[in-house]
Amino acid sequence: MSARRLLAGLVAMTAAFSCLPASADDVDLGGVTEQHVMVPMRDGVRLSVYLYFPPVTDDASERRWPALLEQRYANARSPRTRQEFARLASHGYVVALQNFRGTQKSEGRYVGYRALGWGEQQDGYDTVEWLAKQDWCTGQVGTFGSSQAGFAQNFLAVTRPPHLVCQYMIDTGLSLFHEGYRIGGTTRPERFKRMADVCRDPADNGRLLREWFDHPTYDAYWADEDCSLHFDKMNVPCFTVGSWYDFMCQGSVESYIGRQHRGGPASRGQQQLLIGPWLHGRFNKGRRTGELTYPENAAFDMLTHMANWFDRHLKNRSGKKDPEPAVRYYVMGAVDEPDAPGNVWRHAADWPIASEPTSYYLQAGGKLATEFSPGDWTAFRSDPNQPASLPGRSFPGARDARAFEQQAEVRTFTTEPLEEPVEWTGKVEAELYVSSSAKDTDFIVRVSDVYPDGRSILLIDYVRRARYREGFDKEVMMEPERIYQVAFQVGWLSQIFNRGHRIRVTVASTGAPFYEPNPNTGRPLTIEPPGDAVVAKNRVHHSASHRSRVVAPLIVTPP
Repeated sequence: MSARRLLAGLVAMTAAFSCLPASADDVDLGGVTEQHVMVPMRDGVRLSVYLYFPPVTDDASERRWPALLEQRYANARSPRTRQEFARLASHGYVVALQNFRGTQKSEGRYVGYRALGWGEQQDGYDTVEWLAKQDWCTGQVGTFGSSQAGFAQNFLAVTRPPHLVCQYMIDTGLSLFHEGYRIGGTTRPERFKRMADVCRDPADNGRLLREWFDHPTYDAYWADEDCSLHFDKMNVPCFTVGSWYDFMCQGSVESYIGRQHRGGPASRGQQQLLIGPWLHGRFNKGRRTGELTYPENAAFDMLTHMANWFDRHLKNRSGKKDPEPAVRYYVMGAVDEPDAPGNVWRHAADWPIASEPTSYYLQAGGKLATEFSPGDWTAFRSDPNQPASLPGRSFPGARDARAFEQQAEVRTFTTEPLEEPVEWTGKVEAELYVSSSAKDTDFIVRVSDVYPDGRSILLIDYVRRARYREGFDKEVMMEPERIYQVAFQVGWLSQIFNRGHRIRVTVASTGAPFYEPNPNTGRPLTIEPPGDAVVAKNRVHHSASHRSRVVAPLIVTPP
């Protein structure tokens, strides 16, 4: 029997689960065969899966392949997605693209990520085992994907499918309360109302939104969507790619740390982490990020690297090169400045690397310095009906932030021009002392690299809703004009601020639509903005007894 006839038979066998053919159009898949199937889960619900079979030859040894799985809720039919999956399949894999239950063509009720993990439904587990049992599969299964598909892989790893061998995560997350449906306690209903567009039944999304708002604090409901509680069950090697200009870099780094040090026996010591100067996403790991163009060395050929990673783990091909270091990270520096330090790759045995926590104090007159100089406070307002403008739904990193900084209710604190380069590599944290006229409000902290020409290039930012300042498991409102400490992680960073540059910390309470405004009332949060929102008059204090600061991971002697 010819290999072509064999593949036709195998596809026909697979299609027994579905009568749906792949759509015919003009997308060139380079000889890769595409097939659509509906795969049954343990409760009888069938999920949509597109399969990409590699080109076959008459060589009998090439009639069975390892399988690679991505799970997502987003559309699986864009030409670019299909071509990328075909490229990966051409390396000798059957690549499977599955949509979450209740999305796109998948049956069932949409429940977000809840059906993927360790509950009554375990869609990831069932799909991995279904793939492994197909006649065309070697029984070896790996998973891959970014963002939503990164979250999905953490959920899957907890369930330990017997045939899951390895994973490759890009810009991933762990907890939907902390890094997904909410950020720093701020709610995001306008962002997630749009999820109705991916649902077979849009009403499913409305029900899910209402569930979230029925659980305003981190409780058992949210623990059921927090993979960080189950690192001990994660038991496969994983290569994790993170991006400095991504608020989810926190999830990427914490995934690596948790698996590397608290994972199961086959996970500990078997993790690898790579972090580069990129924005959130999969197809954007080149040298151009936002308004910056880095040297050629910033570009990362992810698909080739991914194929090589899977070759090592699923085909036992170690290659000629020595194993990669556990951690590789790109130290960012000034662009378009000859001889500027940075813009190089470094490697480390683990993460984070050693650094010297160094305080940068917010001071009167918009100054920022490592030496404290007492003052009183800096005031600004939070008006939910007229918030500061921060356009877009994605983090605007690697761009000039002056348009935001120059708005009326935004405050900046900036160092003097640096006499020597300064490197921050590691976790950046904020410790603010604040007061407000309102019972609840938000505080946003941003860090920028200010070039000599005035550009303020945004590096990291984060937010904390004041009611969660004592922890996300309870809501504690503020008393008017009383001073409170609000401390939180701003983000991970590796940046050398060049000589003549300045370091800037920006503080505000609104930045919409990226951060959806707090109504400031202290009452229960609602899906629709309430009609009784109030203006909060806020202060950040920098007196001798209340020293607001950012704590930076200073590198004194580079490794």
